[in-house]
Amino acid sequence: MSAGRANHRPSSTPPLFLVDELAERVLLDGPEGRHAAAVKRIRVGEVVQLGDGQGAVARAEAVAVGKDTVELAVLSREVVPAPDLRITLAQALVKGDRGELAVETATEAGVDAIVPWRAARCVARWEAGPRGDKALSRWRSTVREAAKQARRAWVPPVAEPADTARLARHPGPVLVLHESAEEVLRAEHLPAEGDVLLVVGPEGGITEDELSVLVEAGARVVRLGPEVLRASTAAAVALGAIGGLTRRWCERPHVPPAS
Repeated sequence: MSAGRANHRPSSTPPLFLVDELAERVLLDGPEGRHAAAVKRIRVGEVVQLGDGQGAVARAEAVAVGKDTVELAVLSREVVPAPDLRITLAQALVKGDRGELAVETATEAGVDAIVPWRAARCVARWEAGPRGDKALSRWRSTVREAAKQARRAWVPPVAEPADTARLARHPGPVLVLHESAEEVLRAEHLPAEGDVLLVVGPEGGITEDELSVLVEAGARVVRLGPEVLRASTAAAVALGAIGGLTRRWCERPHVPPAS
């Protein structure tokens, strides 16, 4: 392992690496260690962020670097609380990499949890078995990497795929994005706290039967503006609007850069 101290490389935002537990000393190995050592080229003396994906975040200094490993000493730590108003995204399955784009941008925009939705008009089906498991694993991996890129203290969980009946049983408010809605999303549609389910349909649209089931269960159908958004971008745009209409952005604490 290298013991020499490299010249400090200025960085406005230290990279974030995810670990299972934040101990006083942390060894990054496996894929995370290879990424830190070979891709990010972390050097001894460099300060990075560590997180457990469950709100705990630490600043840590690299004390030894190997070919595929980085050993870190924790300098300080904090626990970032979850937001008072949580947004769970029910994202309809989208064919190809557009589904991964949808959950990636939603994660970067601050979504708190994701439920893959088997809507009637989804081209992708995610049937039970190895192919469905592989698709779900890709979404979860995409979300994890997007959370690291966005320096998020919380990594949004990605649930097992759900049908419309399960969405209708959501215990909190449900907002369904639909281009034909008469109401535009407004602040009064959003509570100060709790868990809101945001429903985004597939490229072929939400069926009348699905809308009826959700509305009869208490869902509100809203639109974001005059434009028709794609299934892969609607959630990120909606989360941006929600961030501006509520205190969600104000609640997110700033993690100071390394000095």
